[in-house]
Amino acid sequence: MKAWLLALAVSTATACAHVSAACDKPVYLTFDTGHMGVAPLIAQTLKKHNARATFFLASEPTKTGGTTLDETWAPWWRERVAEGHDFGSHTWAHDIWMADLPGADGKVSRFRFRTQAGVQKPVVRELTAEQYCASLNQVGERFKAMTGQPLAPLFRAPAGRTSPALLSVAKACGFAHVGWSAAGFLGDELPSGAHPNAQLLAKALRDIKAGDILVAHLGIWERQDPWAPAVLEPLMTGLQQRGLCFAPLREHPRYSSLFKKP
Repeated sequence: MKAWLLALAVSTATACAHVSAACDKPVYLTFDTGHMGVAPLIAQTLKKHNARATFFLASEPTKTGGTTLDETWAPWWRERVAEGHDFGSHTWAHDIWMADLPGADGKVSRFRFRTQAGVQKPVVRELTAEQYCASLNQVGERFKAMTGQPLAPLFRAPAGRTSPALLSVAKACGFAHVGWSAAGFLGDELPSGAHPNAQLLAKALRDIKAGDILVAHLGIWERQDPWAPAVLEPLMTGLQQRGLCFAPLREHPRYSSLFKKP
């Protein structure tokens, strides 16, 4: 059995101790990294609701002057592993796909990206297929160094922007892409003035249904009114009152087989 499969089996067994009942109407709550200012509050909220989620990691600047994957945050990630959450790559430098760059033979082996995370100044650059794969894997190497556990074979492209060629490159180096459902866009990265918390909460409670993949962040620099836990707490409460529950992506029918490969 591969090492990451054994580790996931142990993690799953640990998580089962936290789950008191079968999750038969699941939604899949996912978080991309951010400035981490609300990360402890998000963790507390998940624990309060006995919920497992999936985190997609990039090396992003934090409000404390470091990065999301530095030693300051290593204990926080280890705690999330112990709680039975899932973890995937979000590219090391938060590379947002802009275009495929076909070669003279018409085949795509290079890509153009806008590399930007948080308050960093955006940089447009080109990466080869090998370099993009290395970026996905670098997250896994750092995560393993911090926690002793491997990433799941999942990634989320920053901003959700991909192309068939980019997805093919990621698949070749062992990663399946995870987007989100239309109703699952929780809006925490939108400006507060035009999209206040109360509006985002009402929309999510109205539209989310069983099976949806939800997306939020561990802190958005531009949002003036923090989304978490102001929206996250009543959202989780409201969804549970509707009979919904929270599951990690290892239990999603589209991705569960990736965790069971021999």
